[in-house]
Amino acid sequence: MLHSTLALSLLLIAVSSNLAMAIKKEKRAPQTLSRGWGDEITWVQTYEEGLYQAKKSNKPLMVIHHLEDCQYCQALKKAFAENEEIQEMAQNNFIMLNLMHETTDKNLSPDGQYVPRIMFIDPSLTVRADITGRYSNRLYTYEPQDVPFLIENMKKALRLIQTEL
Repeated sequence: MLHSTLALSLLLIAVSSNLAMAIKKEKRAPQTLSRGWGDEITWVQTYEEGLYQAKKSNKPLMVIHHLEDCQYCQALKKAFAENEEIQEMAQNNFIMLNLMHETTDKNLSPDGQYVPRIMFIDPSLTVRADITGRYSNRLYTYEPQDVPFLIENMKKALRLIQTEL
């Protein structure tokens, strides 16, 4: 009786240990740099790091300027994070940076400092002025309904690397 109780106890411990490890693997802590834009995406910390990684990897850098208390940024963030195609491209084809503050680099605010603003920088470290949003008064802004347009611009950034660089 004691032997079977001990065996049963060891079996329960082994099963619960394996279950705990499976749960731990499934629940991945959100990456703090994502700030809600996509926890599965690898984000760089600074603009300078993004430029370095873009050049090194030959991938475009996608820079998202936003503020935490901006309702337009929050709406775009939600649409961005929920779109599987954007998330997949961001994970695999781009160096990603989201900034909650303005950078001192004037190339990242050619038409003003507003949010949300999404810009593409190619591996030659050129800000792509030919990849803009739909609005003439804020060239690099996108709204939630512009997600299909943003996807097309992401694809355009990838095509330009293949044809120009």
